[in-house]
Amino acid sequence: MEFEYSARCASLREKLLAFMDAHIYPNEHAYKQEVDTNGKEKGNRWLATKIIEDLKPLAREQGLWNLFLPKSPRAPEGLSNLDYAPLCEIMGRIPWAPEVFNCSAPDTGNMETIERYGSEEHKRTWLEPLLRGEIRSAFAMTEPDVASSDATNIGTRIERDGDDYVINGHKWWISGAGDPRCKIFILMGKTDPDAARHSQQSMILVPADAKGVDIKRPLSVFGYDDAPHGHCEIVFTNVRVPASNILLGEGRGFEIAQGRLGPGRIHHCMRAIGTAERALELMCRRLNSRTAFGRKISEQGVWRERIAESRIMIDSARLLTLKAAYMMDTVGNKFAKAEIAMIKVLAPTMAQKIIDWAIQAHGGGGVSDDFPLAMLWAHNRTLRIADGPDEVHRNAIAKLELAKYMSLPGEDLELPVTRS
Repeated sequence: MEFEYSARCASLREKLLAFMDAHIYPNEHAYKQEVDTNGKEKGNRWLATKIIEDLKPLAREQGLWNLFLPKSPRAPEGLSNLDYAPLCEIMGRIPWAPEVFNCSAPDTGNMETIERYGSEEHKRTWLEPLLRGEIRSAFAMTEPDVASSDATNIGTRIERDGDDYVINGHKWWISGAGDPRCKIFILMGKTDPDAARHSQQSMILVPADAKGVDIKRPLSVFGYDDAPHGHCEIVFTNVRVPASNILLGEGRGFEIAQGRLGPGRIHHCMRAIGTAERALELMCRRLNSRTAFGRKISEQGVWRERIAESRIMIDSARLLTLKAAYMMDTVGNKFAKAEIAMIKVLAPTMAQKIIDWAIQAHGGGGVSDDFPLAMLWAHNRTLRIADGPDEVHRNAIAKLELAKYMSLPGEDLELPVTRS
């Protein structure tokens, strides 16, 4: 594994850093004001913001567009996971920045899913407008009535009826569903409850305007509604879609989920590292600007320890993320599953600790909306649940580790005696 950026990655990284300095950071407060104004004057905080829509053409002109999607003829600008990682990290410093570059979740995972598993008709109808940034999408998996960390619990039914499938179920935490531009859901549900445990589920494309799709409410995260991205609770009642909307065929839902969630998980981790870098920067600036008990707070031992620990944790998480990305590129997602699981536990936990320290460094300001830290803390905390909770990933890591030391029938379990 090389530790130098490729020439293409290095060039794009410089462009992206300059773009962030010129257009993203200066508009951070203006973005929030526009969202609030949409709510007060137009009665809808979920409307697309002019700031992002105006910046998208600039990003596209500079080649900073669809960088997340490797090996797609429809997105020749797409990078390998390893090349994309440093860029995704930079975008992650501001929660709304990835959309400017058409690199925001859940669209990235949905585009990759349709590219990998969709028909040519699916790609023409949904993937191409998503790649152009004309529409948004959502991924409907989690349900309120079951422990969705075990996806075999999912109860939403997808039943064949002639040339259609009929969908009935209750979903929540459906990211992006409140956006008026959201035009398509990828929904996971059961087509055959009597099949083998991991063959009961399927994935199907559901147009957001299909009859029977009822968005009940947006959900708040620690008091934030997260508009205009956000998460929604949705009820699907006798929703009828063409049978051709099924992805790959009945019973292939888990196969698709593994293909989709691998890249999605590592993208979250890349962005979490960027969030942690931003929190560390804000913490250091704050500590250098404040005096307590006769000296700068940054000169006090406890804060120097926290700054040092923050740098160690960020760089450690970055290296593991890059290793996971490298393995995804070279040996595939299946063989990188341990590394993907490890970084999914490590990166959000690391970022949460550093954001918490940064909040502490800011005192009362840290929990207010005068600084972005409280919002970053709330958003990042969801990542320890989203795309599989920490406990599920730790269990998977432990099983893979234990398997290394499982003996074959007839092998001696006793470890060799060694001298110390």
